[in-house]
Amino acid sequence: MKRIHSSKNKVVGIKQTRKAIKEGRAEVVYLAKDVDQHLFREIKKLCEDHHIEIYYAETMKELGKACSIDTKAATAAILSNQ
Repeated sequence: MKRIHSSKNKVVGIKQTRKAIKEGRAEVVYLAKDVDQHLFREIKKLCEDHHIEIYYAETMKELGKACSIDTKAATAAILSNQ
């Protein structure tokens, strides 16, 4: 998760990640394992449909910390340089 921490071109959160995936801007997605199961399945399916690699964080707290924010994060994405 070091890569998400150091990336300047990223989005954090379900809505922003979902939008980035659908628009083809997400290069890599990070997904917390303890997120609501229907959201977990939705983001995982979107990534599979768009052929985007997923990295898993054990908890939303861990992902939030990796994203350098002071709150939990369910998802995050590194954006491509388009």
